Formats: sequence, structure tokens, C-alpha cells
Amino acid sequence: MKRLILFFITNIAVVAMLSIVAGVLCAFFGVDISELAESSEVAGLLLFSFAIGMAGSVISLLLSKTIVKASMRCRSIDGSEGEAERWLVDTVGDLAQKAGVKMPEVAIYPGEPNAFATGAFKNSALVAVSSGIIEQMSAEELRAVLGHEMSHVANGDMVTMSLMQGVVNTFVIFFSHVLAFVVQSAMSGNREGERRRSSGGYMMYHMLITVFQMLFGFLAMIALMWYSRKREFAADAGSARLLGSPSPMIAALRRLGNLRPGILPDSIKAFGIAGGKTSLFASHPSLEDRISALSSMTPEDYFRARA
Repeated sequence: MKRLILFFITNIAVVAMLSIVAGVLCAFFGVDISELAESSEVAGLLLFSFAIGMAGSVISLLLSKTIVKASMRCRSIDGSEGEAERWLVDTVGDLAQKAGVKMPEVAIYPGEPNAFATGAFKNSALVAVSSGIIEQMSAEELRAVLGHEMSHVANGDMVTMSLMQGVVNTFVIFFSHVLAFVVQSAMSGNREGERRRSSGGYMMYHMLITVFQMLFGFLAMIALMWYSRKREFAADAGSARLLGSPSPMIAALRRLGNLRPGILPDSIKAFGIAGGKTSLFASHPSLEDRISALSSMTPEDYFRARA
């Protein structure tokens, strides 16, 4: 329920922000936006924006496992490869059972300490850990990291983040076209379409769309990364719930603070375990903030910590 509330709040905020910007620019240029709203173009524009905005996010989500496994050189394991692999598979299986989801695919990839979860559906996810994190963490610390990733899976974070990205993309595309229309109308003396039909006007119109998309995408990223940081706190708390104590997760985070974390692709960076300093555009809170949040948990929190 919390995830749904955050999902709607974020999208309402995006609409409100872009609507305010549109209103201010219309007033500044003296353009009547109802001219566009009453035209037959607006329905097609909204449909186009939705199709383009959602398509990229949905396709990326559906192909996430395949793309990430290839790009990160992940090696899927079933436990028959050796003692370490067997421990990983058994631990993930135990945590999956506690989290109430089906056993995910387990993989190891070469690289510095990190771990991530991905997949379009929580009952067919992928949980991967780096060779570096296996070598440099204790069994209990690594178990906490796996609990963190399994919490991402159980909470459906990959799907929620992709849906939010898709809806935000839709609004960014739609309002970018609307504001490009506003500016073009002002430049052409409010003569609808005249400016856009000329060769120079056509180029200017699409340049404006590109500029507005970059600007709104930049602002929308603040909201998306805010949600990503909230999700990281929830996954840390979920690890504490699965292990019955926040101590292993605190120890794992402290260990990460003394290691050089591995770099993940942008498409799964938000689902990794490691993060740097907190900023408006950071996908993870600082390690200090995460440790502080875990330290303040009560035993009651361990068992109800679910995003």
C-alpha cells in the first residue's frame, strides 16, 4: 500500500509541477493554451506520449534479466559448482521462503563488492552477487546483503520503479510538446501551426521539445531518486526482518564503507547494495543514514518492516 501511495504522490507532483510551469509560460508569452486543449491534436499527443513513455520502461523491465546477465557477465549457479555456490543458493532459497516469493535465479559476476536484484516479476527474479563481495564479507554480512536484495524482490521494487519511470516519461514528453507549442505560438504571433509548418519553424519546434524534455527529465529525476532512497531504507529494514535483527545489515554496511564498491549499469544501479553520499540525484542514501535508521529500529519493527 505504501508503494502505491508513493507512486501516485510522485506522479501527481510531476503533473502539478509541469502544469504550473505551463501556466507561467502561457501567461508570460500571452498564449491561450485552450487553443491546443480544444484541438483534436491533444488526444493524439497524449496517446503518443503514453505509448513512447511507457514502452521504453516496460521493454527494459521485460528484458532486464537477459540484458544484465550478458552485460555483467553473470554466471548462473545451482549449488553443484562448489561449497560457496551451494551456500549462496541455499541461503537465497531460505530467504525467498521467508519473504514469501519463489526461488529466484542466483548468479555470480566478476567485479568489486556489490550485489543487485532485477527481473520483471518477483516470482522470476535474478539475485546476483559479485566475486568481490563473496571474498570480502563474512557469511553473516553476505546473508544480510542477500536479505536486502530479496526484500527488493518481495516488495516488487523493480516493477514499481519501472512504472513510475514510464508515467514520468509520459508527462515529460506530453508537456514538452505543449510548452514547445506555447513558445512557437508566441513567436508566430499566435498563428496556430504557421510557424511549425515552415522549415525553420519545424527545426525550432523540435529543438524546443528536446530542451524541455532535458529540463523536465532532470527535474523528474529528483522525484524518482527520492523514491529510490526510500526504497533502500525499506530494503534494509526488510533484511533486518528476514534475519530477525538489524545487526548483520549494520555490519554489512560498515564493511561496505571500508571497501571500494563495484560500479553497476544505470539500469540496475538503484537495485544494488552499495551507494555513496546522499544528494538529490543519488539512488542510495549515505551509509551513515542507513546505519542510523537500522540502529533506531525496535524489535517490533523487525517483523513489520515491509514497504
